[in-house]
Amino acid sequence: MFDTIQQIGVYVHRFHNLDLFRQGWYQIKITIRWEDNEDISYGIPARVVQYEAPDLGPSSIYGMWRIDDTDNSFSTQPFRIKYARQDIHLCMMITFNLARSTFEDLTTAAAILKFELLYAPACENGADLQASLDASPAAVHEFRIPPKALLGLHSYCPVHFDALHAVLVDASVHVSLLKAAPLPSATKAPRNYSCTEFGVENSNGTLNHGLGGVTCVDVKNLVLVKALLTARGILLEDLRKISKEVGQAIDTSEFVLNMNNMKALNSLLQENQFAADFEVSGQVQPQNGFEDENGALDFLNAENLQYLSQNELLDCFHSLGDQLFYLWNIFLKFHRDNKTKILDFLHDAWAKDRKAEWSIWMVYSTVEMPHHYINSGSDESSNNAGHKRVSSLVRLPDEPPQIAATRAELHRKSIAQMQINNRSIQDMYIFGDPLHVPIVIVERVMNTPRRDSNQNSYLRHMRTDTIGKQSAPQSIARVLKIVVFVHGFQGHHLDLRLVRNQWLLMDPKIEVLMSEANEDKTSGDFREMGQRLAREVVSFVKNKMDKASRYGNLGDIKLSFVGHSIGNLIIRTAIADSLMEPFLGYLHTYVSVSGPHLGYLYSSNSLFNSGLWFFKKLKNTQCIHQLTFTDDPDFQNTFLYKLSKQKTLERFRNIILLSSPQDGYVPYHSARIESCPAAAHDSSKKGSCFLEMLNACLDQIRANPSEHRVFMRCDVNFDAAAYGKNLNSFIGRAAHIEFLESDIFAKFIIWSFPELFLV
Repeated sequence: MFDTIQQIGVYVHRFHNLDLFRQGWYQIKITIRWEDNEDISYGIPARVVQYEAPDLGPSSIYGMWRIDDTDNSFSTQPFRIKYARQDIHLCMMITFNLARSTFEDLTTAAAILKFELLYAPACENGADLQASLDASPAAVHEFRIPPKALLGLHSYCPVHFDALHAVLVDASVHVSLLKAAPLPSATKAPRNYSCTEFGVENSNGTLNHGLGGVTCVDVKNLVLVKALLTARGILLEDLRKISKEVGQAIDTSEFVLNMNNMKALNSLLQENQFAADFEVSGQVQPQNGFEDENGALDFLNAENLQYLSQNELLDCFHSLGDQLFYLWNIFLKFHRDNKTKILDFLHDAWAKDRKAEWSIWMVYSTVEMPHHYINSGSDESSNNAGHKRVSSLVRLPDEPPQIAATRAELHRKSIAQMQINNRSIQDMYIFGDPLHVPIVIVERVMNTPRRDSNQNSYLRHMRTDTIGKQSAPQSIARVLKIVVFVHGFQGHHLDLRLVRNQWLLMDPKIEVLMSEANEDKTSGDFREMGQRLAREVVSFVKNKMDKASRYGNLGDIKLSFVGHSIGNLIIRTAIADSLMEPFLGYLHTYVSVSGPHLGYLYSSNSLFNSGLWFFKKLKNTQCIHQLTFTDDPDFQNTFLYKLSKQKTLERFRNIILLSSPQDGYVPYHSARIESCPAAAHDSSKKGSCFLEMLNACLDQIRANPSEHRVFMRCDVNFDAAAYGKNLNSFIGRAAHIEFLESDIFAKFIIWSFPELFLV
């Protein structure tokens, strides 16, 4: 009988409470099933290894882990969450056996790994606690293990659940194809599922159903032997790679001692005149002592297995199955001894692969920032009378809203034709519905006219410099990293929590200030809002500086800002305040999320413009007057015009402008700090002053050759079909708010450009 099983190990290291809103008891439940046969095949828990006892007080953990035979699930111990940024170290691995049947094809079958977050109130205890936990999951996160990955996989697998249950479960997934254990007789099999050392028996006493015709069985057997051959090659190479990366040799003595049956296989292959120098097809040659003394591993070749008889093929099947079983157990033992190093290695490999994997939804382009001023068509400006303007080679906006949206939709249609099948675990939060994932068009603006002639890539130069700083010894002086998040009009201090959470996942050491200084106070003068924010930031920074100095040698300080909507103007106003002057040298990264940097001039949304008129006339909202340049009869005396002349952007090392062509609340050109056709054809003083503001802002962003500033525009195109036809989508509010309710775009940008967010 040629029967195989998938053995899938899930190592759960740590539960980190990032942003849970409710205290209480939590539990993680894990199940595995075939993707297309949910009602037929579930993975059976085979073994549980507790690497170390959780170091928790008696009130922080309750009971033991458990296996539920009704749904073949595994659940961790219930643990109590009391505060934010709390860690629960679980340190356990559960191994599932997932039996293959005639319904699962090696080339097309995929498995679904499901994590459920269970919750019960803190007042529950005893039997009531477990009953409350089992009532219904608070959140679910699924991963897909594609067919190629089922032949062999060792991957970091972060579980974040959802926006309302923002946690991080540090986990890794380890997969191998194994030979199923032989069964003595179908009549003696137990009625229910039971675990064996190698696999799982079902109610019929067999692991897989056979195929009807002999020819079909022969083909199936050949496919299974080839699959075992491939799985062995993958496991050998992964063992070699992991052993090298963690700096620990793998003990292969057990594997070599159990290689005696390979001598018979060696003889068999030589009788079939297989050359001794054949390599494992499609696999890297085994290294680091994994060959046996006769070099028998080198004889197997998938292309030549078809010439073996069924009996000879059966011998190959059993030999390969035995090898995989011993290699798999060698890995499990090695993982037990080096779990932390292996998890760190897999995490680093996962982080490096993010940009490549998520490039499906990201479009990259590069433009040059001009050294000429943009021609205003007029020389009326008194401030620039002595500085004659020259024509610019710069095009007017490369992609107005309609063109940008069309480009994104064309890319979305191309995704529908993709077939994604690689050897990487797939996060179903993203891959579950690829067409509904935001498209992010990244435009890297290069300061080429003023950069060094030997610099091939502006971003690459910055990255090299950053990495050099990171590699320096950090034990002497601590780098204090502070990120300030500022909400928009009538917003809440937690509005940007999803962006905050992604940044914290990237760099857990940052200190976060969710600004509350202007909560319920965003209708007044920007100058007053800026002063309040400046006082709040200065107080927070000084407090963190004092604390860091008490506990160690305080080194450099990196101060970053993230703003949404008019929160960006509040940030720039605060930076221009005299209170912030001593801290300007610490400015690091600035992320603008749909910020109206150039106000609401040339806004094409008539409905929104009517709303602005209402706030100005009936509510007399001061900040709306300032946004629409009606706060002073003389344009050059308006607040935003004067703000553009103040150097609020030039001290930042990295500047990222997020915009959306679907956002009707903030003019597209204003969020991107670029011109627009209406301004280009406006020969009035208003048009001239607008272009002066634009040039003043771009002048601040232009970097000197020694500064290596990074400037990026990121267009986020949400799935408009998800909004439906309602008032919010009609007036453009849906996309403006989607920045606060979705974290996929932030995940893409932060993990694709870690050098901009790490110090």
